[in-house]
Amino acid sequence: MKKFAVVLAGCGVFDGAEIHEATLTMLEIKSQGADYQCFAPDIPQHHVINHLNGEETKESRNVLVESARIARGNIKELSKLNSDDFDALIFPGGFGVAKNLSTIAFEGENAKVNQDVEKVVKSFYGQKKPIGALCLSPALIAKIIGDVQVTIGNDKEAIETIEKMGGTHIETTHGDVVYDEENNLFTTPCYMLDADIIQIHDGAYNIVDAMLGVM
Repeated sequence: MKKFAVVLAGCGVFDGAEIHEATLTMLEIKSQGADYQCFAPDIPQHHVINHLNGEETKESRNVLVESARIARGNIKELSKLNSDDFDALIFPGGFGVAKNLSTIAFEGENAKVNQDVEKVVKSFYGQKKPIGALCLSPALIAKIIGDVQVTIGNDKEAIETIEKMGGTHIETTHGDVVYDEENNLFTTPCYMLDADIIQIHDGAYNIVDAMLGVM
């Protein structure tokens, strides 16, 4: 049975992992006959957002602890992820990718990436194992690898950032998957477009299906 490492960035679209994208990705991995293990870095969140009103709150939360909400407690520290034990790596989206796993939300193309995230991506990449990225996560991969073909839909600011990082952006719509064959990289736009949960499911199904197709 093929096994995915799923990297989460917290819990909640505005300050962590996008819950629909994460859950539907895990659903499709299982539905299509594979398995997964969730991981997250054991670090403080950049900040905490009240998802009811969009305002920042005076709280301190931990990315691993918050990600455990989505994983129902079955989650491991990202520093313990060994690429030898998995067939593929996948990143759901959410602003936590750009706030917790990296500083893309604040520094754009000059962003820094969490060292465990960078190490994991480079390890899977070096072994030529498939890497998947949903929503905003393709920008993270472009920052780490550089010369890649990715999609985040049609958001002009994000496209410009990706291109300044050395990536090539391909404009797409709901459910589309861009496969960069040279880099064994799969990306889909999800909530970077104005999407509903059915369209997110389409994207999750298609990217998992495409990744399994090359394993």
